[in-house]
Amino acid sequence: MKISIANSQEQFDITAARRIVDQICHRPDSVIGLSTGRTTGNIHRKVCEIHSELNFDVSRVTFFGLDEVTGVDREYSGACYKMLLTEIIERLGVEMKNFIMLPTRSNDFETACREFVSEIENRGGIDLLILGLGENGHLGFNQPGSQFNGGACTSTMDSRLEERIRRETATPDNVPLGGVTLGIRDIMHARRIILVANGDNKADIVKEMLCGPITTDVPASILQLHPDCEFIFDSKAASKIDVNKLRKS
Repeated sequence: MKISIANSQEQFDITAARRIVDQICHRPDSVIGLSTGRTTGNIHRKVCEIHSELNFDVSRVTFFGLDEVTGVDREYSGACYKMLLTEIIERLGVEMKNFIMLPTRSNDFETACREFVSEIENRGGIDLLILGLGENGHLGFNQPGSQFNGGACTSTMDSRLEERIRRETATPDNVPLGGVTLGIRDIMHARRIILVANGDNKADIVKEMLCGPITTDVPASILQLHPDCEFIFDSKAASKIDVNKLRKS
């Protein structure tokens, strides 16, 4: 099991950012999946800083988002589309034809999901997928209980997240909010995965994910079976695991 431990926030961000940069430099036509959230935002900004120094070619890279909030406008600051657009896509100068996302609104999410996965496959499949780790072990909007063989689909969101989005968007209670996401089956088809987690609040779930059983109760536990998955933690997130023992497994 490949585990990297960072001793500072700066080292954590640079380590993860370098994985993205190295993938692009190694294969300029890579298909790279990104995730949004407090953990990954700084990583995206660090990628842009490295790009401003090295000016590596991103003209043939396809970027896509793992998931999306549903029931909101795409320009809402909390939409995954908007976050990725402002954090990395615009700053790198990526052409919009090379930035693909699931929709925030659709009359037929089933078809939208199918077309999204098909577009990724048409571009060669996922070369690198960056994943954040939810405090309950979720990956994207694959909440506990999601089936390991499930494909892209709509899902529910955490009640605290829903409450915040309703407040920020003034969305009334009778208007449904949720999420749409690549399924765990899609995630496991990625050739290479990097999962990132930092902070004390992630220590318990990191231990469950890596040391506990592979179970749909902790969706991220399935990553124990991926042939090329690296886990990047800070010392706080890794505080409850025996790193040396896991590295030998």
